[in-house]
Amino acid sequence: MSDPLTRLVQRLGRLPGIGDKSATRLALHLVRAPEAHVRELAAALLDVVDKIRLCSICANLTEADPCSVCADPRRDDRTICVVANPSDLLAIDAAGGYQGRFHVLHGQLSPLEGIGPEDLRIDSLVRRFGPDSAVEEVILATSASVEGEATAMYLARVLKPLGVRVSRIASGLPVGGELEYADKATISRALEGRSEL
Repeated sequence: MSDPLTRLVQRLGRLPGIGDKSATRLALHLVRAPEAHVRELAAALLDVVDKIRLCSICANLTEADPCSVCADPRRDDRTICVVANPSDLLAIDAAGGYQGRFHVLHGQLSPLEGIGPEDLRIDSLVRRFGPDSAVEEVILATSASVEGEATAMYLARVLKPLGVRVSRIASGLPVGGELEYADKATISRALEGRSEL
């Protein structure tokens, strides 16, 4: 068996976005950190494993069920914004412009990676459109990648027969972006998604 430092570097290296050098740097930082800080980190990691689960309504990560977004009576029940991951939900909610409900798929369709519709939380989304549903519009907020587009098109085919309006978030140039540095697809999308002033 390897020594504790090597094991820590290996475990940290499994995290997304952390390569060998970053894992080594983090491990060495933890070794030199005050013991109380390391124990607090370990306790926080165990807390996440023990207490965080999926919201039974929207599939967001939460400690309480339903999550704080689903439990908020001030939210607009007429719209559901469908996102791929909890981080997308946080980004949209933090922007402050959307006050409706959410649904988290926990991924996007990717046949190359073996991710099909049955691997996403699509069935639980469809169940939200029962006879008492107030939902009028579903906003598909998946990424502009091939996988995100495929997921949005699949969801549109599944949801439209349920009698709900299905829309897609706009994509194009970021605020402060320069046209000369944008790729052709982004410029094309920006032109297609233009709005009247």
